[in-house]
Amino acid sequence: MTLLESILLGIVQGLTEFLPISSTAHLRVVPALLGWKDPGAAFSAVIQIGTVLAVFVYFRKDLADIVRGVFRGLRQGKPLADPHGRLGFHICAGSVPIVACGLLFEKAIKTELRSLYVIAGALVVVGIVMAFADRRAGTRGQGREITLKDALFVGTAQAFALVPGVSRSGSTIAAGLLRGLDRAEAARFSFLLSIPAITGAGLKELWELSRAGLGGDDAWLLFSGTVVSFVVGYAAIAGLIAFLKKRSVMVFVGYRIALAAVLLVLVGTGVLEHL
Repeated sequence: MTLLESILLGIVQGLTEFLPISSTAHLRVVPALLGWKDPGAAFSAVIQIGTVLAVFVYFRKDLADIVRGVFRGLRQGKPLADPHGRLGFHICAGSVPIVACGLLFEKAIKTELRSLYVIAGALVVVGIVMAFADRRAGTRGQGREITLKDALFVGTAQAFALVPGVSRSGSTIAAGLLRGLDRAEAARFSFLLSIPAITGAGLKELWELSRAGLGGDDAWLLFSGTVVSFVVGYAAIAGLIAFLKKRSVMVFVGYRIALAAVLLVLVGTGVLEHL
């Protein structure tokens, strides 16, 4: 991998991690279209650290409130009494499904599930779910507290995002809408919920790469891609939340279906290999 490839893939990761169009699909497809080698699931997971840092920075006030709320509740012997503390525990509970599924299906995620046929199918199916969920969206959930049922439902949807093409933000925002959250709040909780899963996956892959003998050049390329994904990811978070306060997700639904159609044509004509 060259520095140019690393920077471009960092841009792709930062932009598509938060837009509901699947970062893993684009990190799989963009290199293939440009004639580059597949960077692999490990590279994708590591540069996601940049995007999770963007979440930390963008939601630093919310996260500070959550941490204070958790410790305040623990000190008082009532861990769920503080609303910010409850949100922290709900984020932890909502992260359980993706951790369990990630450990159980790790091999398949890194191999056969990266097929372009799987990606195209996931793009279409989740796009339809997003469209259905968006029709139910409104302002009825505006300002309401995230419940444990919300967290578990959205967390289960997040586990499906282990399949390339599903989109973590797409599945979780759709799930939030189905639970009655408004679009902006569904996106906010989606981003907060991403922190444990993305951080854990990224650090795990980074540890395994370092144990396998990560060289200086490879480390520099990973670092470069991660920094770029942080900068672009921060902008993507701000842009998507502002967008969803005024508009629906239907533009992303159209993009997903169009991308799936293009992929099937390219695979069918032999321009791209499905694996």
